[in-house]
Amino acid sequence: MRRIRRLVHLVLFCPFSKGLQGRLPGIKVKYLLVVWLGIFVGSWVAYMHYSSYSELCRGHVCRMIICDQYKKGIISGSTCKDLCEERGLLFQHCLSSSPSQQVYRGLWRDREVIIKCGIGEALRADSRPDSVPRRDVVLFDKPTRGTSMDEFKEMLLNFLKSKLGDQPSLPALVSRIIAMADVNRDKKVSLAEAKSIWALLQLNEFLLMFSLHEKEHTAKLLGHCGDLYVTEKIPHTSLYGVDVPPFLQSLLPSLAHQLIHQWFAPAWPRRAKIAIGLLEFVEEIFHGTYGSFYICESSLRNVGYNDKYDFKMVNLRKVATEMTIRGFLKGRHCEQNGDCTYGRDCTATCDKLLKQCKSDMVQPNLAKVCGLLQDYLLYGAPLDLKEELQKQLRTCMTLSGLASQMEVHHSLVLNNLKTLLWKKISNTKYS
Repeated sequence: MRRIRRLVHLVLFCPFSKGLQGRLPGIKVKYLLVVWLGIFVGSWVAYMHYSSYSELCRGHVCRMIICDQYKKGIISGSTCKDLCEERGLLFQHCLSSSPSQQVYRGLWRDREVIIKCGIGEALRADSRPDSVPRRDVVLFDKPTRGTSMDEFKEMLLNFLKSKLGDQPSLPALVSRIIAMADVNRDKKVSLAEAKSIWALLQLNEFLLMFSLHEKEHTAKLLGHCGDLYVTEKIPHTSLYGVDVPPFLQSLLPSLAHQLIHQWFAPAWPRRAKIAIGLLEFVEEIFHGTYGSFYICESSLRNVGYNDKYDFKMVNLRKVATEMTIRGFLKGRHCEQNGDCTYGRDCTATCDKLLKQCKSDMVQPNLAKVCGLLQDYLLYGAPLDLKEELQKQLRTCMTLSGLASQMEVHHSLVLNNLKTLLWKKISNTKYS
């Protein structure tokens, strides 16, 4: 036994020992070193995965908070009964990237769904992952008891003006919000229903999803309970159909990323159809029904498609309203354009004489999207189309965000690109 313990000690802690070579003839020290490193790295990865999972994935906290408020009669919603009483809404696989914003793949009434829930207030109250949420945490404080229906509508209208601008279509949006809040369809909005819809509207992604709900390029809202909401599951959450896992992205060279994407990418005509949908989405959010919106993180992980190869915006949290961007830039001191950046890449120009940010974007939505589509569309493109497609994408990527160019020039470039792609796939099975 002493000899065995001595051997284990040498293998684990002394891989470079010359004595080890003598005791284990025919085995190279370098192979033992590889095994030792493999064990060490594997243990480290397992530990990091567990620690990050317990930090990021707190669906049980989310459920406790929501159901506690529901049982007290503070909130309401179409999914509350299934979530808190009948266990018909199940949290299954954690997709969260932030502890304060819980995202899960789940099951609701035998349908695969995405469940989203914010627990930022609870985390600020008590940061322990397994703690029971405090009862004095106020998550649903508006509107207050005694607020009339007319006063609540005025609250909603003023809030939407502050977020979307003074659009003529806002009264219609208020009516849609009231209709969604009326869960039991009694043509009245209870205090619990009003608190729930008000809390939901404070979430940027929900507000944008609701504002763009009439369009086909965002996930459908299926239900809510308090500020937890359920959407349809988008089958493919990357333009290429599959994305390299985050923990491998830094390890693999860019060429390997490219090969993996090309291997799993849909056929070119299907990619052309998805691209047309993405271009239509850009068209919709530029001077749309409820104002203009900006894509502030152009990434493959934020865009996807369904089983019919229709484009779907996966992550609306990376999209901002024009009013939000203006509020951020107003009076902001700057030395260079980078000081005027909202999110990752919503960058405005800096007036170097006044040392203040201007409202003109350096790169508009269309130029960012064309940057994503360049490799996506050129790989495997038909030879008779490739040269013209490359030329149009290059023109698109050089577009400026200056207000003087935004209207006619951008519309022309976008329509030319859509027409080029559509002509190639129209009257085929892919259209």
